[in-house]
Amino acid sequence: MAKPLTLEKILFSQGFGTRRYCSDLVYADLVKVNGVLAEDPEEKISTENLQLQVDGEDWEFHEKAYIAFNKPTGYECSHKTSHHPSIYGLLPQPLVERGIQCVGRLDFDTTGLILMSDDGQFIHKMTTPKKNIGKIYEITTPDPITQKQIDHLLGGVVLDDDPKPCFATACVQKDEKLLAMTIVEGRYHQVKRMMAAVGNHVASLHRTTIGAYTMPSDLPEGEWRWLYPDDLVQLGKSVDAL
Repeated sequence: MAKPLTLEKILFSQGFGTRRYCSDLVYADLVKVNGVLAEDPEEKISTENLQLQVDGEDWEFHEKAYIAFNKPTGYECSHKTSHHPSIYGLLPQPLVERGIQCVGRLDFDTTGLILMSDDGQFIHKMTTPKKNIGKIYEITTPDPITQKQIDHLLGGVVLDDDPKPCFATACVQKDEKLLAMTIVEGRYHQVKRMMAAVGNHVASLHRTTIGAYTMPSDLPEGEWRWLYPDDLVQLGKSVDAL
């Protein structure tokens, strides 16, 4: 069972501001704990299944934040962007304040599933190729996809900056110009460069799945949701375990 914490520390841990500001939120009658108006920021509260309401907004307590985000096109996965708005601007401020980071990145024109967390160990686990965690991309091409191209992707493609080939671990042709491809690595512009190397190109790119976790069909573009223990188990499954 989680050790009780003061309400001030709980609010601070969730990204609602400095400890002084979090205390002021309580004194201003802006915080409810499990539906009950809080009065004392020093009150010790169990964090198990804790539901907060802060300035009218409902908030689940999570010791560590793990979220799935449906990235729209035209956004960069960076705090310091160069030409496009940041996906962090689409998130609630408390998540940004607590230091949530992208687990890997998607190009500004790539859409779909991206993970975000403030747990450094989780980020490392999900991004190291040693864990063999696959990611499935749906690739729309301008030209028809041939079996020869698929065989080349599965057999290994050498990119111009690295003599070590990179492989697709699976390819499923869903339409004449639509391919679902699974890769384990995450090299720079890897999918786009792999498709160019086999004689085709990427018109649009959408990530649907990481590990055995597929983005929920009811998660709209630009929206996010919490990930729970069962979701994390699915995310951690390697290609070999699928």
